[in-house]
Amino acid sequence: MARAVDDVTSSSPHDTAPLRSAAWFGEGSTGGHIRAFSHRSRLAQLGYEPSDYEGTPVIAILNTWSDINPCHMHLRERAEQVKRGVWQAGGFPLEFPVSTLSETFQKPTPMLYRNMLSMETEELLRSYPIDGAVLMGGCDKTTPALLMGAASADLPALFLPAGPMLRGDFRGEPLGSGTDLFRYWDEHRAGRIADCDLAEVCSGLARSPGHCMTMGTASTMTSVAEVLGMSLPGSASIPAVDSAHYRMAARVGVAAVGLARAGRRISEFLTREAFEDAAATVFALGGSTNALIHLIAMAGRAGVEFTLDDFDAISRRVPVLANLRPSGEYLMEDFYYAGGLQALLNELSKVPGALHPDRPTVGGGTVGEHWARAAVRNADVIRPVDQPCNTEGGLAVLHGNLAPNGAVVKYIASRKPSLLKHTGPAVVFDSYAELRAGIDDPEHALTEDSVLVLRGAGPIGGPGMPEYGMLPIPTYLLEAGVTDLVRISDARMSGTSYGTCVLHVAPESHVGGPLALVRTGDLITLDVHSRTLTLEVDDAELARRREAWQTPAPKFERGYGALYQSHVTQADQGCDFDFLARPGHNPQPDPH
Repeated sequence: MARAVDDVTSSSPHDTAPLRSAAWFGEGSTGGHIRAFSHRSRLAQLGYEPSDYEGTPVIAILNTWSDINPCHMHLRERAEQVKRGVWQAGGFPLEFPVSTLSETFQKPTPMLYRNMLSMETEELLRSYPIDGAVLMGGCDKTTPALLMGAASADLPALFLPAGPMLRGDFRGEPLGSGTDLFRYWDEHRAGRIADCDLAEVCSGLARSPGHCMTMGTASTMTSVAEVLGMSLPGSASIPAVDSAHYRMAARVGVAAVGLARAGRRISEFLTREAFEDAAATVFALGGSTNALIHLIAMAGRAGVEFTLDDFDAISRRVPVLANLRPSGEYLMEDFYYAGGLQALLNELSKVPGALHPDRPTVGGGTVGEHWARAAVRNADVIRPVDQPCNTEGGLAVLHGNLAPNGAVVKYIASRKPSLLKHTGPAVVFDSYAELRAGIDDPEHALTEDSVLVLRGAGPIGGPGMPEYGMLPIPTYLLEAGVTDLVRISDARMSGTSYGTCVLHVAPESHVGGPLALVRTGDLITLDVHSRTLTLEVDDAELARRREAWQTPAPKFERGYGALYQSHVTQADQGCDFDFLARPGHNPQPDPH
């Protein structure tokens, strides 16, 4: 069985950095200045003695638990275990509730609010008497949001992953969240299973706390946090309800105190080499396309330039080793028993130049020292480098006159490989509501050669770039046995999705990207091998169409939405806010 996490200990109390919190609390009964005196009196009001916090690191526990986030339903309990570790290491834990971004329930998409949580994280860490932080998350957008905000604050911090849920079950068949939901829903639409069967699938898909147990965005991003060096080695693969997860949470508390005492800031870990290794890991895992957007944004916060071209270059030299749904067979529980992420990294390290083993990790030592201790326990789940699931990373970055700034396709998830080089007539929908209402209308006359196009679903047009990109196949084609079409949009799709879906087309149609000019009947060519996406319409005709195009009305007139649409960047730039992504430093607050 996989190691849960490597043992960690706090740094020696004799090897300490100055504590930021000391400026708030001062020393002695009065604290030395009136504000410190006030702060100490309020801590007494909270029930704390001076011996609880004097001369010891204050560790903020940022908890994304809520009653409507099933991925995080156990994090209230885990926070108590983190506190236990902090107290054991001689720290002073304080829990802070922060925004919960529930992928299941928040509409139109939690992506609209990722930057809001990152802002909350940054400003909370900056404005309170905090020496270090534990970031608790796992549901898709929470991991990048917490890490983006913490990177901007640049205090000592580490990430505690929520962990995947247990595998689902339907009459003895393992079910994967998202992936099998989509599969059985289409089976029901095609009339191949009954209502009672679908109800049984519904009740068996999600059987425990934790995020999706497929290699969707959640598992991809918690793995990214670990390979970046921001989580304890081995922590991302532990199922949420395994007792190892409880023990890991306490060790995270211990490690947070050690980081704060040593003054080890996030910027030590989030280097160019770290992001290269994270990208390589995404491809080796057969991970989510959403990781590209999030990693570009995260790198930007760390002052590292990382582009779509970097991803494509790394994808071409890294094989897919994890045989996990949606592109493979197994689920995260199987991955854990097979050795987990550290075992995969050990195997991936055999590819020359794939990884940088000498980088530091919050678990102490180097990343390479940790993965060298791991072993693969099931070679069908984590494949040897000479027997990969795919010889390249399974994801391609496309360019062409339809995507001047890039688009992404997870070609390893295609259900019909012949579509990876395909020319067909477009059938265009201007919104997801229009698509949903009209997809089964036979007047559109879709065939298996059609190219289904959705626009108005990008960062601004969506709004928030919802996960609409796995566009539905018409029922009449499903009934005829068609399992895949070329689908193109400026949307994202769930990491648990599959099919020949071209995503993240940039610039988006809402700001006048070429996708806005496509008309039903236009021929579109997808060529994954040559990395091109081409609208087969001459430049003169496109210029005429552009002349007639009008900017759509803004989605928001006030509030956070208006702030979002005024400042969000395009998908190829990470969909961050321009004022958060730019370099610069803010003054530390004066605690006096």
